[in-house]
Amino acid sequence: MKQKISKGSSNVFADLGFPDAPERQTKTRLAIALNELITERSLKQNAIATLLDISQPKVSAILNYRLDGFSVEKLMEFVTALNQDIEILIRPRPLRSGNGSIVVHSIKAVA
Repeated sequence: MKQKISKGSSNVFADLGFPDAPERQTKTRLAIALNELITERSLKQNAIATLLDISQPKVSAILNYRLDGFSVEKLMEFVTALNQDIEILIRPRPLRSGNGSIVVHSIKAVA
């Protein structure tokens, strides 16, 4: 039995039919950046909790991508607490149908 394979969009949450797909993707990309920063610094969950001023279970939620309890703004606050800058760029959308999009890119520092 052959399965039909379809090309997905750039947002897996949209492909799965989530109504809040752009927000979910933004949160996930921010959490990826947070997790990379935490891993690079070899921090324990209690140290992260103190640094971010949250409980250890909330740190665990972020590390495991359980992000429903966090807003995009709160996740950005955590990224900046780890000494990172966030830039927001607003630009015209190319002439295509549909709404604009939100994209999060993480740039690693060069030592």
